[in-house]
Amino acid sequence: MLQKCEGIVIRTNQYGESNKIVTIFSREFGKIGVMARGARKPNSRLSSVSQLFTYGHFLFQKSTGLGTLQQGEIISTYRHIREDLFKTAYATYIVDLLDKVTEDKKSDPYLYELLSQTIHYIDEGYDPDILTNIFEMKMLPILGLYPNVNQCSVCGEKEGTFSFSFKENGLICHRCKDKDPYHMPLSSNAVKLIRLFYYFDLSRLGNVSVKDVTKEELKKVIRTYYDEYSGLALKSRRFLDQMDHLKGLF
Repeated sequence: MLQKCEGIVIRTNQYGESNKIVTIFSREFGKIGVMARGARKPNSRLSSVSQLFTYGHFLFQKSTGLGTLQQGEIISTYRHIREDLFKTAYATYIVDLLDKVTEDKKSDPYLYELLSQTIHYIDEGYDPDILTNIFEMKMLPILGLYPNVNQCSVCGEKEGTFSFSFKENGLICHRCKDKDPYHMPLSSNAVKLIRLFYYFDLSRLGNVSVKDVTKEELKKVIRTYYDEYSGLALKSRRFLDQMDHLKGLF
C-alpha cells in the first residue's frame, strides 16, 4: 500500500553499493524507516530527497518492516544548516537525540512540530545554543524524566535563591541546599530560563538574547542532568562539544 507523509530526514545509512536506509520523522506516522533504492547514484531521483535534514513530502510503499521510498518532493533542504559546520553540529545532535528516545511508527504531532520548528529556527539564524537547550528540556518528559523546576524539591518554597540538586531531582532553595552537598548553584536568570524552556511554546519564540555566562550555567546543568538520568551517550553530543570548543577559539 502506498502512503504519503510530510517529514524530515533524521538519519541515513548506506546499504549495499547504491542504496540508503532513510529514517524520516513524519507528521502522520512518527519515525519510519524506508529503503531508498539507488539513492547513492548521482543521477538517482531519490538522491536529493534522501539527504539528512531534507524536509518534504514522501511517497513510500508500506511494509511490516522497512518501507520502500518511491519518490519525494522537497519543501526545504535547510541550506544554511548544510553550509555551516556549527549549525550542522547542533542540528545533528537534535535529530540524534530525537531518534534515540522515540519509538518507530508512533505518531506524535507535538514532537513533529517541535523538531520542525527547532530545525527551521536554526536554519534562520536564531541562537542554536538556546534552541538546543529548549529542545533538551522538552525532551525530558519523553524520556520519562520530570525535574522539579517550579519550587524547592525539599520544602516547596518558590521564592529565594536556588541551586539545582541532582540528588533531589530539581531546584533546591538556599534554606535546603545543605541537603545536597553537591548542589549546583544557579543565578536567578538561569533559574528563570530553565523554567521557561521547560514550559515554553517554541512557536512563540522571538529574538532571545542570553549572556554567555548564563548560557554556560544552562549548558552545565542540562548536560549534567542528562548524564545523571537519561542513560544516553550520544556521539553527536561529543561532536557538538568539540565544535563548541572550536568556536571559542575564533
